[in-house]
Amino acid sequence: MVRSLNSRTVIRLALVGAAAASLAACASKPKPTYPVQAPPTQAPHTELPPPTQGPVNQQPTGPLPGSSQDFVVNVGDRVYFDTDAYEVREDARPILDAQSAWLRRYPAVNVRIEGNCDERGTREYNLALGARRANAVRDYLVSHGVTAARIQTISYGKEQPLDSGSGEESWQKNRNAHTALVSGAR
Repeated sequence: MVRSLNSRTVIRLALVGAAAASLAACASKPKPTYPVQAPPTQAPHTELPPPTQGPVNQQPTGPLPGSSQDFVVNVGDRVYFDTDAYEVREDARPILDAQSAWLRRYPAVNVRIEGNCDERGTREYNLALGARRANAVRDYLVSHGVTAARIQTISYGKEQPLDSGSGEESWQKNRNAHTALVSGAR
């Protein structure tokens, strides 16, 4: 014979179910991994060697030292940030150190630091956060010997995402500061 459940039993079961759902929602999630652009492992290129008496058609390999391609390939042009943060992360410091060394080697080059955010938050919030990210990178470079007059900053907020997807993997890529060479590169 099937017994009907009284209202107290139904309420108790509902409370137990709600508590179980609450605990499941609070379960810790693993910390996300962030994209990292490592500085090159090889020594940066120096000036081109003087011409030798070799074959006429011999061309140097790799990007031209002092060029935009040299900067991107041998130094790195982008660093990443944590959610709602503008502090320079530890994994960004080697890239920014390499950028400051490269910029000191090529004093005619001027740069623009472009602060970017993920799609979450209001347009105004993300524009302000992107500006703080760009300024944090500028301040780091200036503190490492790059003349402040050579550096412009701009915030694109969430307007120019690298990855148009929606989710943590895309958001991680979009929380960045990009160093663009604007003049003086070969």
